[in-house]
Amino acid sequence: MADTDDIREGASFGLNKPASTEGFYLKGINNSDWGLKNRMSRIFNQKSGNSVMLAFDHGFLMGPTSGLERVDLNIAPIVEYADCIMGTRGMIRSSIPTGCTKPVCLRTDTGTTILTEMNHNVLIAEEEAIRMNASAMAAMLSVGEDETEHKTIANFSRLVDIGSKYGIPVMGVTAVGKKMARDARYFSMAARVCAENGASIVKTYYTEGFEKVVACTPVPVVIAGGKKLPELEALELCYNAIQCGAAGVDMGRNVFQSEAPAAMMAAVAGVVHDGLKPAEGLDLFETKKNEA
Repeated sequence: MADTDDIREGASFGLNKPASTEGFYLKGINNSDWGLKNRMSRIFNQKSGNSVMLAFDHGFLMGPTSGLERVDLNIAPIVEYADCIMGTRGMIRSSIPTGCTKPVCLRTDTGTTILTEMNHNVLIAEEEAIRMNASAMAAMLSVGEDETEHKTIANFSRLVDIGSKYGIPVMGVTAVGKKMARDARYFSMAARVCAENGASIVKTYYTEGFEKVVACTPVPVVIAGGKKLPELEALELCYNAIQCGAAGVDMGRNVFQSEAPAAMMAAVAGVVHDGLKPAEGLDLFETKKNEA
């Protein structure tokens, strides 16, 4: 309680220094509210402007795929090396220690598996994102799929409504439609649709001409790692994406299926945050692997 006997008149008003009106350090986010900006600043490094996200949500489609047989043994030990973790509510609750302070990008849609027709997804309850202390929510858009495009875009728009209500960023995850080629023209369209519908982050695939994908998307773009590649190729993928303007990576299999996942996380971070070239990143990977 204030001491009414010692009220001192304010004197340090900084009259010679105008209030700062500088923009936020991530593109497209300056007009967002404080809570959303604060959550984005947890996900994206404030010095590099980039993020190394660790994705392990594959199981809701694939089950116990290689490297995710035991999330408590394979993923929990390496979350400390990530800027952000992306997973489902079930695996985070059951397998990630509650002492983990890394921001969570919660996979917020769920639906069919690889055994049937994919992408017939629905959203989980919005209260779950609050309970999980999510710093971001992610859902997929199936642009180019006749049966599921309208459903997934409607899901995503609803998720953005929820995110706007609570100040939680939403990441649009682009799926590749059967009738769409994996090229810059398609990914530019899919990424732009995410942004047009209110995404704060877009996750998509790297391709030739990726600088066009980034340029036409007015919010940060992170790349998916995709299938497992040799370590040098995965680091080249990261490097090329960053050179084209990507704001980071959201990698899964190229990390947890590596022979040394923690070392691979360090190498990816070196490329994404410190500007290491792929060969330098590989040297770091080998050093960290041998130290383990």
